[in-house]
Amino acid sequence: MSFSKFVLAGAVALGFTFPAVAGDIELRDAYLRTSGPAAKSGAAFMQIVNTGAEDDRLVDVGSDLSARVELHTHKASGDGVMQMLHVPEGFVIPAGGIHALARGGDHVMFMGLTRAVAQGDMVSVTLTFEKAGEITIDVPVDQQREDASMPAGADGQG
Repeated sequence: MSFSKFVLAGAVALGFTFPAVAGDIELRDAYLRTSGPAAKSGAAFMQIVNTGAEDDRLVDVGSDLSARVELHTHKASGDGVMQMLHVPEGFVIPAGGIHALARGGDHVMFMGLTRAVAQGDMVSVTLTFEKAGEITIDVPVDQQREDASMPAGADGQG
């Protein structure tokens, strides 16, 4: 095996994903979680980088993993309870900036899962941007990841 194939095989084995790019938009570090094997919903998270000189907007998302896929955010309801809300207008991806889809914040929400997913499975997700168009990526299921910004289980997704 050549050295480059060896390095690539090692990266895949360790679960590294390479960024997906279209136009000025780059998707990094995507992963999906559910609350368990019998879950009816799940969420995907990632970093969306805009290397361009103009804002873009994530306006839609789709996947065959669930009956409905929506862009969501969390909002405090005033009584200390966090509420998930659909964001039909999508999310601005600032020029030269990053917009995080992260636990406890903006995210991709899968409702009515059509199949069970397990650690390491890959799920095809298509994100649609106003300017960059569609980007389809394979998102790994990672039930074990804990984001530094959010304790496990605080978002209802793990």
